Amino acid sequence: MIVETPDRALEICGVSRRFGPTAAVSDVSLSIGKGEIICLVGHSGCGKSTLLRLIAGVEIPDTGRISLNGRDVSGPAAFIEPEARNIGFVFQDYALFPHLTVRQNIRFGLKRRSKAEAMERTSDVIDRIGISHLADRFPHTLSGGEQQRVALARALAPQPDILLMDEPFSNLDQALRDRVRDDTLSLLKMLGTTVIMVTHDPQEALSSGDRVVLMKEGKIVQAGSGYDLHDRPATAYAAEFFCDFNKVPGVYDAGIIKTAIGHFAYPMIVENGSSAVLYVRPQAISISLDQGDLPGRIEARNFHGEFEQFLVRIGDLERPLRIRTTKRLPKDAQRVLISIADDQVLAFS
Repeated sequence: MIVETPDRALEICGVSRRFGPTAAVSDVSLSIGKGEIICLVGHSGCGKSTLLRLIAGVEIPDTGRISLNGRDVSGPAAFIEPEARNIGFVFQDYALFPHLTVRQNIRFGLKRRSKAEAMERTSDVIDRIGISHLADRFPHTLSGGEQQRVALARALAPQPDILLMDEPFSNLDQALRDRVRDDTLSLLKMLGTTVIMVTHDPQEALSSGDRVVLMKEGKIVQAGSGYDLHDRPATAYAAEFFCDFNKVPGVYDAGIIKTAIGHFAYPMIVENGSSAVLYVRPQAISISLDQGDLPGRIEARNFHGEFEQFLVRIGDLERPLRIRTTKRLPKDAQRVLISIADDQVLAFS
């Protein structure tokens, strides 16, 4: 099913691609609006990078159709070569030419324009990205963040209809990665650029895209806003991909899931008496010395600065519950009370 969006920049209809017996992409359909930032996310081998290559034209689909701005570029009746698709690409390793200066790297993709026009466009994008001070330097003299910005400028110089980014921030250390990512996406949003970004990082996907597209084994599992996928996952796979959970076994009975930590109202389309698993986020459990619904005993605790994680044994529950809280408990605390926020639990059969 295609997700309808106004002013479509890209439409993918029933696209599949196999490599021998392996279905790298299987019957994928997706529609992307102009100016949208889409994050393709999933574990290694899920098909996200292959889908990016199909859009770019580096791979040819076995079945299905791909359209850019209403024009078929891949399909039974058409195939447009990659260089004629007006698509920009930022690679994981940036792929800058080491023998060219920053200015020459950016101008490289403008060979079809007149010299004067190419020079003007190069200067314009250098100013927009804010790298004028780097223009005459060579890639090996740049930091990782600077190289990423140059790669972005080079991809944007030809004014592409769509920008594809394959793990563009993964080579940066964490502190730099967050800042460079935020700056880059803010710029792309301001420019109104349509972006498809591949990442394997759940938190990066949730925080970066207008929509997140989760893939597994070549198929789209769920697509929607970051809030949709995190708060309303359609499957257990989607739930576990974006968050750690306590998984508590239970039995479904007339709209109630009965577990060792209590009974929870949850509508499910299963027969009464069916097994169900309650998914409880560590931060959905409150912990206190004197207020709560269930008694427990602290087995371990681990301080993370912004929060503290506790392992708390509850009755005859097979595994202790993981609880994350900003609340400070005495170092010698052992016996505690816990409560679970009913509206924050999920369940899957």
